[in-house]
Amino acid sequence: MIANLLSAVRALLALTRHLAAILLAASVLVNFANIIGRYFFAVSITWAEEIMLFLMVGCVFTGCCAVAWEGRHIRMDVLVTLLPKAARDVLELLFELLLIATSALVAIFSWPVVSQLYAFDERSAAANFPMVIPQAMIPIGYMLMAFFVAVRLMTRRRD
Repeated sequence: MIANLLSAVRALLALTRHLAAILLAASVLVNFANIIGRYFFAVSITWAEEIMLFLMVGCVFTGCCAVAWEGRHIRMDVLVTLLPKAARDVLELLFELLLIATSALVAIFSWPVVSQLYAFDERSAAANFPMVIPQAMIPIGYMLMAFFVAVRLMTRRRD
């Protein structure tokens, strides 16, 4: 069962990494097209800034999954590294559990906002893009991050 779980996690990680790369590349392409249009044709794309922002939000919240899986998220652990190994292990476990709890809470509390954006069909000003899509990336990204950290904690002794 653990092998199947790890296989599913690896597949989901590959998917999120590819999606983050695609969103980043799309943002760069939109920016490049806007630069070409602005400086060579004196016409800018009116919706480019909004779409690039939405693409970057998607990139960040899909890319954070790989960071969480590898345990490479930003931590203030200068003092923790000075502690003995047993105390350091306990604190690192506590920090990981706190990350899971915080991520789950952010996802839970942000979901009503996403539901309201969907219900009201809220759209962006320049691109007329549904706001539910970039806003939904926040709870989805945080839930995936909590899931990956939980699986990493459950399987780290077995690796």
